[in-house]
Amino acid sequence: MTISTLIAAGRLEASRVARIAAGTEWRWLDEGDAAEVDQALGAFDEIDVIQRPDDFAPRLFLADMDSTMIGQECIDELAAEAGVGDRVADITERAMRGELDFKGALRERLALLEGLDSGVIDHLLATRIVPNPGARTLVQTLKAKGVRCVLVSGGFTAFADVIGERLGFDRVVSNRLGISDGKLTGKVEGQIVDGNVKLAVLEVERAKVGEGGVIAIGDGANDLPMLEAANLGVAYRAKPRVAAAADARIDYGDLTALLWGLGIPCAAWVTD
Repeated sequence: MTISTLIAAGRLEASRVARIAAGTEWRWLDEGDAAEVDQALGAFDEIDVIQRPDDFAPRLFLADMDSTMIGQECIDELAAEAGVGDRVADITERAMRGELDFKGALRERLALLEGLDSGVIDHLLATRIVPNPGARTLVQTLKAKGVRCVLVSGGFTAFADVIGERLGFDRVVSNRLGISDGKLTGKVEGQIVDGNVKLAVLEVERAKVGEGGVIAIGDGANDLPMLEAANLGVAYRAKPRVAAAADARIDYGDLTALLWGLGIPCAAWVTD
């Protein structure tokens, strides 16, 4: 049986849930916020719909970082400090839409940052890099349920390692910025983490946890391989191509919507 969770951006009225359920059994998960309906459903204005099999048991969670677990694109923030913000942001947007090759677009953007003082990284982490609402609650609650959590990012370890620790991820995979004499070299050291690497990380981690459901969440085209390989691929405020391909979309709520989508009421969330 498919269970659909309705998550409201505002107040979820019982009368609306009843109309949507159309005679099918439904129940509150958290009254006024989230309700479960025992059938597959379509899309509705200002309501996120997340569907799962009634026996879905997650064991592994993989998440993109930029514009998913945090509200920023770190490379765009670096570019703003270097005075090339608009140029880099345009390339980032096109790459996330799938209009550009990710590796080529990353190399092009990084080349524009050559010579930037690496000290701006700490400044950005302290002042502008902020987790999206619900990010830590999502990760901590999943971990309390025995789910292994992996942050896999096409961004940079200088940011991802810090964010991963703040949110509580078990593992972080990301690109290593080249730095020499306190300046960015404009290059990545080692392998570039693109969509194929994200997929490879998913497969390695899946083998570690054994049987059980795999959840992946992201917003850009480089997330598609892992979203498509997961048992539940979630598009978070995603680009159109990603939203169309994902199993579920979160367009209105924050990241805790995924917890409701897994049937976890807010009384069971870990909010410390």
